[in-house]
Amino acid sequence: MQDEERYQQGMEVRRAVLGDAHVDRTLRHLTPLNEEFQHFITRYAWGDIWSRPGLDRQSRSMITIAMLIALNREAELKMHLNAAFNNGVTREALKELIMHSALYCGLPAANATLHLAQQVFDERDAAGL
Repeated sequence: MQDEERYQQGMEVRRAVLGDAHVDRTLRHLTPLNEEFQHFITRYAWGDIWSRPGLDRQSRSMITIAMLIALNREAELKMHLNAAFNNGVTREALKELIMHSALYCGLPAANATLHLAQQVFDERDAAGL
């Protein structure tokens, strides 16, 4: 697959997972500094890895969230907590994932994620989602 095909496939998956509003906002904020990086992650993260047939998107969301909890990457974690709903992940499943992460990532990481997840849930509730 050529880079442009991978980019287009990546953009379709990125929009399906993160939502049009998020992707459109990112595209509106392209700069000479971040443009190549945005193309790179669209081609490789979304067009290559997230497009592989070996795992469904729900599993990929759960795995991604678990890794972001472990790495303490709050901004990316919040984005993927929101995106998980686009992939059929439930609030109950997220709660269980966070509980499970307490064992393997530590209590502070799980506690911080519980607070972040509640913020995401509250924002979604306020927006009627």
